[in-house]
Amino acid sequence: MNGGNEMKVVVDQARCVGAGQCVLVAPEVFDQREEDGIVVLLDENPPADLHEQVREAAQVCPALAIELEG
Repeated sequence: MNGGNEMKVVVDQARCVGAGQCVLVAPEVFDQREEDGIVVLLDENPPADLHEQVREAAQVCPALAIELEG
């Protein structure tokens, strides 16, 4: 990744369908609400060693509810 080690994660809870794929791939960054399974962002600026997992989580999200900046 060029241009430094910054990554910002943005989730769209309105788009989330509660599939939970992001939590399986990157549990340090994503969680789900107990009542409905909607995504909860735990770390909007994850450390560089988690960037690959976060990118994979964004790719496997069936609702495309995860956006990455940086």
